[in-house]
Amino acid sequence: MNRQRLRGLIRKEFLQIVRDPSAIAIAFVLPVFLLLLFGYGVSLDAHRVPLAVVVEQPTAQTASFVGGLVQSDYFAPRHYATIAEARRALMEGAVNGIVWLRADFSRRLLSGRSALVGVWVDGVNANNARILEGYLQGMWQNWLQLQANAAGKPLTIPVVADERIWFNPALRSRDFLVPGLIAVIMTLIGALLTALVIAREWERGTMEALMASPVTIGEILLGKLVPYFVLGMGGMLLSVAMAVWLFTVPLVGSFWLLVACSALFLLVALSMGLLISTLAKNQFVAAQVAVIVTFLPAFILSGFIFDIGSMPAVVRFLTHVVAARYYVAILQTLFLAGDVWPVVLSNSAALALMALIFFGIARRKSRKRLD
Repeated sequence: MNRQRLRGLIRKEFLQIVRDPSAIAIAFVLPVFLLLLFGYGVSLDAHRVPLAVVVEQPTAQTASFVGGLVQSDYFAPRHYATIAEARRALMEGAVNGIVWLRADFSRRLLSGRSALVGVWVDGVNANNARILEGYLQGMWQNWLQLQANAAGKPLTIPVVADERIWFNPALRSRDFLVPGLIAVIMTLIGALLTALVIAREWERGTMEALMASPVTIGEILLGKLVPYFVLGMGGMLLSVAMAVWLFTVPLVGSFWLLVACSALFLLVALSMGLLISTLAKNQFVAAQVAVIVTFLPAFILSGFIFDIGSMPAVVRFLTHVVAARYYVAILQTLFLAGDVWPVVLSNSAALALMALIFFGIARRKSRKRLD
């Protein structure tokens, strides 16, 4: 491998990157757009949920109960006179749930008997239904504790849970989503850029000139890999900066360990882009293949949003060939838990193996031939 030729190829790629605004946009504008979209627009939390409240007999106890709903950030209570009106609103989608305090609620409560609360929850979106149910149960427990404190009596519950929330004590879905999104961004930057750029060389005929020159195929591949590796690492640093300073996601682990693992994953993504470029010499085809083979698996099968443990066994097996799965595990661990070495080392070893496999296949499939 000739160093002078390699430097010339790398310089040529950097000049092409500077003159091509699309590469800059994919590396720096796309991460900003995706992070803003998911950071502010996508949330797995439920806030200000519209909730129908029916109170058949207003009393001090029912007012206290409804006051707990009003003061909570999770609910937006709407009062209805009858349960029939509330059920109609639930059917029409105007509310996501119903809380029904019957006429004998206060009487049964003051007499020491069980005071029944009717609750309906819209189960079309199962995740939101479970979240709403949990919020209502938590509010109900807090209200019972306040009533017991006001009466000067201990709250008699057979089992009391002493909860400890690790790694994400604020229970913010943003702290879970934003680190995983960095893996999706790095996949797009690495695979899409290299696949499109080499396909563009074939379309413009400049690849034929490279094939006719004294440069080796290894120098061509490395000359393509180095500039876009630098560009991808720049996009990663921008994404991490936005995650920490804009979205206030805590980075508990080592920053330099995060950089090293990101570099390893970027090599996998770049190798996949090189492999795609050897099979598709048209930009449109290369873009479609890159999206289907890299972006969609990284989005759906990496654990970025959907829990891998909840997937069917066959799908869980398929996730082992998705490189983003290992990088997402590393990101979420370093951001939220810290330097947990068993997690970092095992997933980094999987990424290193995949980088060697993909780059080896790309090198083997690449030939200095025009056919």
